[in-house]
Amino acid sequence: MHASRRHLLSRLSLLACALALPLAPGVAAAQDTFPSKPVRIVVPFAAGGGVDILTRVLAQHLSEAIKQPVTVDNRTGAGGNVGVELVAKAPPDGTTLVMATTGTHTINPGLYKSLPFDAEKDFVPITTVASVPNLLVVNPKLPATNVKELVALAKSQPGKLSYASFGNGTANHLSGAMFTSMAGIEAVHVPYKSAPQAVTDLIAGQTAFAFVNTPLALPHVRAGKLRALAVTGARRSAATPDYPTMSEAGVQGFVVESWYGLMAPAGTPSSTVERLHKEVLAVLAKPEVREFFAKQGADVVTTSPAEFAAQIKSEKARWADVIKAAGASID
Repeated sequence: MHASRRHLLSRLSLLACALALPLAPGVAAAQDTFPSKPVRIVVPFAAGGGVDILTRVLAQHLSEAIKQPVTVDNRTGAGGNVGVELVAKAPPDGTTLVMATTGTHTINPGLYKSLPFDAEKDFVPITTVASVPNLLVVNPKLPATNVKELVALAKSQPGKLSYASFGNGTANHLSGAMFTSMAGIEAVHVPYKSAPQAVTDLIAGQTAFAFVNTPLALPHVRAGKLRALAVTGARRSAATPDYPTMSEAGVQGFVVESWYGLMAPAGTPSSTVERLHKEVLAVLAKPEVREFFAKQGADVVTTSPAEFAAQIKSEKARWADVIKAAGASID
């Protein structure tokens, strides 16, 4: 056999043997396409709250898109920190995500003296999902049909009215603190362990008013169990166009807008983040999803991962100033 032909056959034989060898585990994993197993979205708050309601609809449609089960896992505690920590320490393979909020990633870092995670370094942003203004709601038996009447009532009874929150340092607690300060009134803060519990007691008349995220508050407002006085956004909400902004209602400069957004553990491959970003944006573009969000009082808002990261950094600084002014702190 000609020498060059023998050399060619030898090289082909070696190549065939190489192709037959099993790939190293790391290489094999890299070649797997995401997702190869079920995905879990951790909601760091109780079931039935605004974050939970929207996340479940997103999970259902995302599951259909990626052809894998997508479950919602409610892990409550410490103002959302318990669930967030769980995701921070999860394997960075895209199968464990967190529905982050204004509270968990921009308020808590300035509120808690110590956190078991870094809100920026331990996560990879995927996209924001929704912007959700809060509603200032009161018990319908309270003799206040607008914000000015609520302020006048509070001033006539200094320290007698109380406002509910979903826990110390939460966005609705700080909203209440901002309101009492800007309106020049005194009211007692009553923190609850969960959003549903706070709303239940407000409906029962145990507290006078609260700032409640629109998806949770709106059904009770429509049922006549709560009375809405204003929205906390910079502009009127498409879902509740009849309710004025806090500025329109007389508290000039009062603006608080909450957001929800998906994040993955730091170290998640960029290709996985890109796939998730693409699929989530496709879900949020569906007319039926946008319609559901709108009915809940939430506006679909999406960002690139870089835009989301910049938003978190900016808002952390803003909320740190609010927390300092309120004198709030949790060990």
